[in-house]
Amino acid sequence: MVLASRIIAQTAMKNGWQVRTSEIHGMAQRGGAVTSHVRIGKNLFGALIPNGAADILLGFELAETVRGLEKLKAGGKIIANSAKVVPVSVTMGKTKYPDQEILQYLKKQPYDLTLVDAHSLALKAGHYKAVNMVLLGVLAAQKLPFAGDGLLSTALELLPAKLHEVNVKAFYLGKQTGEGYYGHSAAIS
Repeated sequence: MVLASRIIAQTAMKNGWQVRTSEIHGMAQRGGAVTSHVRIGKNLFGALIPNGAADILLGFELAETVRGLEKLKAGGKIIANSAKVVPVSVTMGKTKYPDQEILQYLKKQPYDLTLVDAHSLALKAGHYKAVNMVLLGVLAAQKLPFAGDGLLSTALELLPAKLHEVNVKAFYLGKQTGEGYYGHSAAIS
């Protein structure tokens, strides 16, 4: 997620936009969320996006996507990975991960929702760690203040050459999903 936000920010700056970013690291190894804010515009001051002001929410995990909904403005766009990160309490059998309830909740929200099985598409591209690029590909298919393919160019500048082939494939699988080639609920089980 941090790399994805860096790619978005650098692409926007290359296209002449002012950018402010912020990262909040919530001890992800112990179940805390990592959140990144990327503000793109003119005359920006703060780095944090106020509640109800975000155009797009890029969710890398189902429950975290729900936690970020308060940031979206009316008519906003959700791009959500259908993957779930199961907390220790679920692994130990003390609670259940309510993935179906979360999916139904997201589908009922008054936002434009694109659900993507980014992990499956990343594996199809060649490596599960290419989830970032799948989601950036979906984002590239949206209305952005710059050409969406610029995200791929920036990513290739930041990534080692040995990772380019997998990440290019992942980006275009995501972009095809964002354009509706695979449908908006690609590979949702």
